[in-house]
Amino acid sequence: MNLPAEPVRQKLPAPAKSGPEREAALQIVRVLREAGHSAYFAGGCVRDNLLGVDPVDYDVATDATPDVVRRLFRGAKAVGESFGVVLVRRGEVVTEVATFRREWGYTDSRHPDNVEFADEAADAFRRDFTINALFEDPLSGEVIDYVGGLSDLQKKLIRAVGDPFNRLEEDHLRALRAVRFAARLSFEIEQRTVNAIRLSARYLRGISRERIGEEMRLLLTGANRSRGVKLLQELTLDAPVLREPSKQAEPAILSALPRDVSYPLALVAWVCDRRPGWRTERLAVEAPILTRELRSALMLKNRDTATVRSLLRKLTIVENNWPELTLAERKRLAAEPYFPDLLLLLKARKPEVSQKVENEVNQFRSEGLTPEPFLDGNDLARMGLKPGPIFGKLLNEVYDAQLEGDIRNRTEAEAFIRNRLQQLSNNDEGR
Repeated sequence: MNLPAEPVRQKLPAPAKSGPEREAALQIVRVLREAGHSAYFAGGCVRDNLLGVDPVDYDVATDATPDVVRRLFRGAKAVGESFGVVLVRRGEVVTEVATFRREWGYTDSRHPDNVEFADEAADAFRRDFTINALFEDPLSGEVIDYVGGLSDLQKKLIRAVGDPFNRLEEDHLRALRAVRFAARLSFEIEQRTVNAIRLSARYLRGISRERIGEEMRLLLTGANRSRGVKLLQELTLDAPVLREPSKQAEPAILSALPRDVSYPLALVAWVCDRRPGWRTERLAVEAPILTRELRSALMLKNRDTATVRSLLRKLTIVENNWPELTLAERKRLAAEPYFPDLLLLLKARKPEVSQKVENEVNQFRSEGLTPEPFLDGNDLARMGLKPGPIFGKLLNEVYDAQLEGDIRNRTEAEAFIRNRLQQLSNNDEGR
């Protein structure tokens, strides 16, 4: 690889906003410089500063080896020593400090077979996209660019560093990262990089499902998610991601969701968009199979899996059968933890229906959606009942009566139980 003799250097257009993460990283750079080493901010934090976005965290790249970093910073911990990565704590902030390196030979399409410490130019050329391969000298306020990242930021382009086929061969998850960055930043993907992604899409199936699932979580909960899934589909990446045939589905429901939504909700909205001919009743019937397939493809967590299943199963109830539910059934459903997501999904599909449901639920909440039950199992035992299957049945019935407004206090609840016991006894005698 022919590296440039001199990088492009450019002053930051405006001073970056100070914060604990930046201050911690700045202290680390100063210590390394005072010890005679090169040290810069690197990667996403530089990109975000140039875009006027506050970075979530800061990474430091240096020519100091991990042993030197650990010697300079008390309590520093090596987390990827073969890659030259050390975690340094300054106060409450932990910063990743990595030694400049070059990598080659990716047998497993993720981890390099060979790593050697190098200079900053080689370190820039090992990175995924040009906009992520920039360095910032926080002491001089200069950005250092070996790969054309500054130009691509101005052009709003996602471009692989060097040969895009090589970058994807090193880690095929980079195809999903390209889509996520393009969606999040409202950038285009450079044409050679697009071609490489299309031709390499099938290899994404060999990437671990956990990593694919995490990328999809970031994409579907991030800004511009509908553009992200359009890109996925255009590049045929939806097929290896979901392990189903690629589709050019308009993400109408996904687009109608508010900006900040949960991962399960966004995922179910996309599932609905990809099945425009399906009635909600079919979604409910197919919910177990769809949920199982999504969990396997994206390695969903247990809580997310349960929410996906509930949204698929219950959508038809709020969309088509809400008025037919008893008052108690409506209140119980509205009290479920997934119900806010269910209401947002309904609003994205049928706003006029969702408004009626939302108005009624707001009324429920103003009156107390799930009041404390007048009676519990201990109360039934004190009334002389022996624990058994009848306990749950009676407690559900008396609580439903409470939610319906048929009983208003503990005395009426006890009378309800005695009356039900008498009815059950009469039924037994009549058999």
